[in-house]
Amino acid sequence: MSMTAAPARDMARQARFSRRKWINRIALFMALAAMLFGMFWLAWILWETLRLGFGGLHLALFTENTPPPNEESGGLANALFGSCMMVALATVIGAPIGILSGIHLAEYNPRGTLAVTVRFVNDLLLSAPSIVIGLFIYATIVVRFKQFSGWAGAAALALIVIPVVIRTTENMLALIPASLREAAYALGAPKWKVILRITLNAARAGVVTGVLLAVARIFGETAPLLFTALNNQFWSSGLGGPTANLPVTIFQFAMSPYENWQQLAWVGVFLITLIVLGLNVLARFFSRDK
Repeated sequence: MSMTAAPARDMARQARFSRRKWINRIALFMALAAMLFGMFWLAWILWETLRLGFGGLHLALFTENTPPPNEESGGLANALFGSCMMVALATVIGAPIGILSGIHLAEYNPRGTLAVTVRFVNDLLLSAPSIVIGLFIYATIVVRFKQFSGWAGAAALALIVIPVVIRTTENMLALIPASLREAAYALGAPKWKVILRITLNAARAGVVTGVLLAVARIFGETAPLLFTALNNQFWSSGLGGPTANLPVTIFQFAMSPYENWQQLAWVGVFLITLIVLGLNVLARFFSRDK
């Protein structure tokens, strides 16, 4: 009886093994097909951006303001300057808040009620569409002061920066071994100095990476700025009124029927792609193993 049962068990085992191999092949094929499908559209988008945007690059792009319709000359200097101002201000506002909040979540009672609540709210902000944040700032700042402004645009972008930096900072600090902290405490160092000199210093590359990724995300945001900073076609050195910015300029020029505006829109898309690519390369550089 056992002699007849052994071949049957071997055949059943072989059938299960063969079935698993086929399931594995099908899953691998579907994964590769999905990857190739996504890569095809990504390559097409990048090719169109390069084809239509690279040819419009010239020096006047960085020295002249956005032109009126059907004007031969013109550039994106005011839009680039306005975007850089708002992104820089949003980073200055949002990055410290995000880093300090991430330190609190990772180092001070990480399982407490406050920490759990903050993580829940932070997850909501991470998943919230940027247009919702723009509408919130519109209702709280623009409507109250009865004016679109670069300050409102920077506030909206800062609200996008904060949850990204909080999550990255908390995760990077959580990777630091507890033995490192214990060794510093054993030498008599106070908690604030342990955090500043030991844990935060050890997680510095990851924290900087989080800030760079947040900047890369907000540089191309259009929806929040439509409701806050709006746009203008002039050079604005202040943020007290409607402020020129690259994403909204691209949106308006791409929707226009004028050929010169459409060309500038593609050049603007190409510039944003280069900027975001550069920031991601920097983030990879800082996050690499030392």
